[in-house]
Amino acid sequence: MNFGLGVDTGGTYTDTIIMDISTGTVMDTNKSLTTYPELITGIKNALNGLNSKYLEDVKFVSVSTTLATNSILERKGRQAGLILIGYSIHKKLSTDVVISVSGGHDANGDEIEPLNDLDTLKEFILANKSKVSSFAISSYFGVRNPEHELRVKKLVQNLTELPVVCGHELSQDLGAYERSVTALLNAQLIPETNQFIKSIHSVMDEKNITATLMMMKCDGSLIKIEEALKKPVETIFSGPAASLVGASHLTNLDTCATIDVGGTSTDVSFMSDGIPEISETGAVVGGWKTMVKAINMDTSAMGGDSHVWIQKKAYTGPKRVVPLCQAASEYPQITDKLETNKKKISKRIMDDVIQPTTFFMNNGSVKTTHELGSYEEKIFDIITESDEPLSISDIANRSQDHPLMFSNILRLLEQNKYISQIGFTPTDALHVLNDYTKWNAKASKIGAELLSYHINMNPGSFSSYIKEEVIRTISLNLVSFFADDVEKSDIGKLLNKSSYLNMKMNLPIVLIGAPVKAYLNDLNTFLEAEFIAPDYSEVGNAVGALMGNVIYRTETSIKPYKLGSSKYVVFSESGREIFESYEKAKDYALDLTKRIVFGYMKSYDLDEDSIQFNLDENEIGKGMGSPIETKLVGIGVGKPINKVTGENYDGKHSIKTGTQVPN
Repeated sequence: MNFGLGVDTGGTYTDTIIMDISTGTVMDTNKSLTTYPELITGIKNALNGLNSKYLEDVKFVSVSTTLATNSILERKGRQAGLILIGYSIHKKLSTDVVISVSGGHDANGDEIEPLNDLDTLKEFILANKSKVSSFAISSYFGVRNPEHELRVKKLVQNLTELPVVCGHELSQDLGAYERSVTALLNAQLIPETNQFIKSIHSVMDEKNITATLMMMKCDGSLIKIEEALKKPVETIFSGPAASLVGASHLTNLDTCATIDVGGTSTDVSFMSDGIPEISETGAVVGGWKTMVKAINMDTSAMGGDSHVWIQKKAYTGPKRVVPLCQAASEYPQITDKLETNKKKISKRIMDDVIQPTTFFMNNGSVKTTHELGSYEEKIFDIITESDEPLSISDIANRSQDHPLMFSNILRLLEQNKYISQIGFTPTDALHVLNDYTKWNAKASKIGAELLSYHINMNPGSFSSYIKEEVIRTISLNLVSFFADDVEKSDIGKLLNKSSYLNMKMNLPIVLIGAPVKAYLNDLNTFLEAEFIAPDYSEVGNAVGALMGNVIYRTETSIKPYKLGSSKYVVFSESGREIFESYEKAKDYALDLTKRIVFGYMKSYDLDEDSIQFNLDENEIGKGMGSPIETKLVGIGVGKPINKVTGENYDGKHSIKTGTQVPN
C-alpha cells in the first residue's frame, strides 16, 4: 500500500489525514489542539489519534501551516536586524534595529558606490547580535547585482551564528522598500519555522516514518522542507493555499472560491480550471506589502479564536486567544473564577487585556530568547508558577499592584509568547447558541453574561451579534475579493442594507475549517450563493497539503545595457550577463530559463519527461529594431507524490472513505 500523510499545524488545531494515493481514498483523519511553544506535543497527539497500522505504509508526508501568517497578523515575529546598502527607508518597518551603509548598484547592475563602511557595520552587528534572532540584508538594485548583499552576508556569518537572508534570494522584482520588508519578515519568521520543522522531524523519527517530507508554499506548490527553512516568508499563506487545493479536491470542483475560517484569520481565495489564482503584486499580510508570489487572497484578522472584548462596545480581534470553553475543559475551576469576576473589574479601566473574562496561563515557555526586566520577570513568575490560569484579579492580589500597572506587561509577555491569554471568542458565542458544542459551554455562557452586562445586552443576543459579525466579515471579504475596484467600506454599507437588496455570487463557495457548518445556514443572510461545507472540511488543509505539485517559476529579462550601446544585458536569478547583440542575449536567455527550471526540478528527482514546461515571452516596445525589454517566464510543474510512491494519481478522484482497520 502507498499512503500519503497530510499534516497541517494551525494556530488552533493540528490536523492530520492519511490517504491511499492510488485511489484518493481517505483512510483516517484526526484533529488535535496545537500546542505552543512546543509544537511537538500537538503533532504527536494528532498522529497518535491515527490508526498506527496505516502509518507503516506512509511513503509521502506533506505539511502546511498558518503559523507564519498568524505571527505577522498578531505582530509576534521575533526581533531581527535590517542592513540597508546604498539607501535608507523612512517608511514603517517591523524592527527598529536598522543600519544604512554606503554601496549599491544602478539599474544596469554597475556599482554606484563602494561598500566602504565595513567597520561601522561590524560594530552594528556585534552590538545587536544578542538582541536579535536573525539579520536581513537589502541592497539598492541588489536584484541586478547581488555582490554587496553577498559580501555583507558573509560578514554577518563570520561574526555571528544567526540566520541571515538577502533580498535578492527572495525576489527578482524591483522595489527597494517592498524587497526590504520581504527580507525582514523572512528573517523574523526563521526561528518559528525552525521550531515547526524540528517538531515534524522529531515525531516522524519517533513513529519510524521514513517518508519523503515536503511543505506547501503560499502559491499552492510544494517544496523540500529544507528550502522552507531558508525562505519561510514563502509559507505565509501555506495554510490557506493548502485549504484552497483541499477545497477543490474535496468537492471535485476545478473552479470555486474558498473561505477558510481558522482560529486567527478568515481567508478568501479562488481557483479557476484547477489552477490557484496568483497575486501579481505580491502578498499583503498584516498591512505589509511583500514581493512573495502567493495565492491571490483576502485575509482578515477575525477567526474562531479572535478575542472578543468590551470597551464601551464590543470588539472582535485582532488578537487570538484560547477560548473560554476550551480552557475550561482542561481547567474546570475557570467557571468558578468567572462567577467571582462579575463585580470585580470596573468598566472604566477595561481594555483588550483587562476584562472580566481574561485569564493568563503558563504555556511552557522559558526566559531564554529575550532578557526580561525585573518587573516583567515578577509578573512572568506569578503566572508560570501557578498550576492554573490566573484572572486579572488573581494577578493583582499576588503582585499587590493595580491592574493598570501590569496590563502592558501582560500584553508584552503574551506578544512574545511567554504566556497564553484566555478570553471570550466567536467559538464561545457558538457554544452559547448551541451551534457548536465541542467544549465547556458553561464557561462560554458565564463569559457572555459578564460581557453583555457592560453593553446592556443579554447573553443570547450578545452571542448572536458576535456570530453575525463573523458572518458579515466572511461576506464582506468574499465580495471585496471579487470586486477589488470597489472600496470595502462601500461594500459594507450595501451589506448592511441586505434586507432591501441581495448580492449574488455565480460560483460555488467552499467552506473549510472546524466550525464552518455552524455558519452554513446563516450565510445567505448577507449574500446569495451556493455555500458548500464538504465532508472532511475540518481537515481540508491537510487534504490540500497532499495534493500539491512542485511548481517553479523563473523570470529572465533582456534589456539594452546602456543608452546608445549596442550591447544587451540578461538579468536572471543566476546573476547578469552582457552580450554583444540582442540575438546572442536572447538565445542565452531562452536556454538559461529552461536550464534553471529543469535544474530545480532535477533537485526533486523529477524526470524531464514527467515535467510540464511552459515558456511565455513578452516583448515590450518592439518597433523596427530590437525590443526595449524582453521578459521570459518559465514555469515547470511536476507531481512529487507520484515519484515517491510510484503511483500515477492525477488528483481527480473524488474523496472516498476507507474501511477502518482495527488498532
